[in-house]
Amino acid sequence: MKKILVIGAGRSSTSLIKYLLENSEKEQWKVTVVDFNIDLALKKTNKHPNSFTSKLDANNDEERRTFISNADIVISMLPARMHFKVLKDCVEFGIHVITPSYITDEIKLLNSDALEKDVLVLNELGLDPGVDHMSAKKMIDDVQSKGGELIGFESFTGGLVAPESDNNPWNYKFTWNPRNVVLAGQGGAAKFIQEGKYKYIPYNKLFRRTEIIEIDDFGKFEGYANRDSLKYRSIYGLQNIPTMYRGTLRRVGFCRAWNIFVQLGLTDDSYIVEGSENMTNRDFINSFLRFNTNDSVELKLRHYLRIEQDDYIWDKLIWLGLFENKKIGIKNATPAKMLQKILEEKWTLMPEDKDMIVMWHKLNYTINKKRFRLISHMEYIGKDADYTAMSDTVGLPLGIAAKMVLNGKIRSRGVLLPTDQEIYTSVLEELETYGVKFKEELTQVT
Repeated sequence: MKKILVIGAGRSSTSLIKYLLENSEKEQWKVTVVDFNIDLALKKTNKHPNSFTSKLDANNDEERRTFISNADIVISMLPARMHFKVLKDCVEFGIHVITPSYITDEIKLLNSDALEKDVLVLNELGLDPGVDHMSAKKMIDDVQSKGGELIGFESFTGGLVAPESDNNPWNYKFTWNPRNVVLAGQGGAAKFIQEGKYKYIPYNKLFRRTEIIEIDDFGKFEGYANRDSLKYRSIYGLQNIPTMYRGTLRRVGFCRAWNIFVQLGLTDDSYIVEGSENMTNRDFINSFLRFNTNDSVELKLRHYLRIEQDDYIWDKLIWLGLFENKKIGIKNATPAKMLQKILEEKWTLMPEDKDMIVMWHKLNYTINKKRFRLISHMEYIGKDADYTAMSDTVGLPLGIAAKMVLNGKIRSRGVLLPTDQEIYTSVLEELETYGVKFKEELTQVT
């Protein structure tokens, strides 16, 4: 039997492990799932006869290398910062490895050793990054194969709450790591290029510079720019394209309301708030407003950020309970961690809730002096709060790719992204059987 090692059994691994175990009998796989929290691994494998679970501290070099050396392929579901040691071990032992996380300069340095060892080190094979790469590159390759010249590429992805579970004024619930949502957009200006002009949006302006995108049957969304769209010109082989813009989707109205938190400083993760363990929600908000014992916290906030009492933003803030005398209860917390705690109490998916993934690409291109616009979009709704759309669209591509590698259908080697036709064709075709399908609309532009 082929031996698959999954390192990490957290939320993002749920659908991956299910896929591997459901295919294990037919494919003759033994699936080993290891995690620092053994209970998570046991829950995900559910005593499946082709599974084995164990506790693993991934920072323990000896234990980690023992597990890796006994595998035919490794799927690392660890936090991004912990991948490198796993990947380095895999290359040393001559074992293929896949991750859903962004490739780093450090990981790229493994390429020559990986080629020498005949090993595939496949990164960015989740949703975003992952499905976005594969679906976009398929569109690009199809257009170029017909002689098209690309003049514009835009792409937006959002992890959202499904319409049937959308029951709050923010039209949003956490479907992924809440910390990443709170810290989104930080770490430098968002940068992209539009019609040959380089554009930069600083963090304090990011959520007020949005694009409106309308998708049939799903309504309007707003998108804000991701941190660095420019690097995708080289990733997609479009170095000279005059428009390259990637972003994140939310429902209309979210970004303007979120900007309140940015302007107050609530998303800052760089310092500790003194006495945070004793603060209530109301104390927390008041600590960022001017000292005035005569005005209420609500009045000070409205005056400071010019929010009218009948503004829809005000309803969103009230609904979150920002002005309640409810203790947050986190010691030595940053503002971002305190905000996250408040949001988690309101934005957590209930067991019966469903989430939704929306992905939207637009290609502008010319053929024989005629200009065309190709729009591709995908909407995928999860099953419940465990088998979410996010978990499926991250986990299924990883499982499918692992199968293709073990069956010899993917023969590429080295440190790669899933932008090669050999990789994306197989993965996208099987994803369609699970309902992850893209619809395309082609329009000639006069």
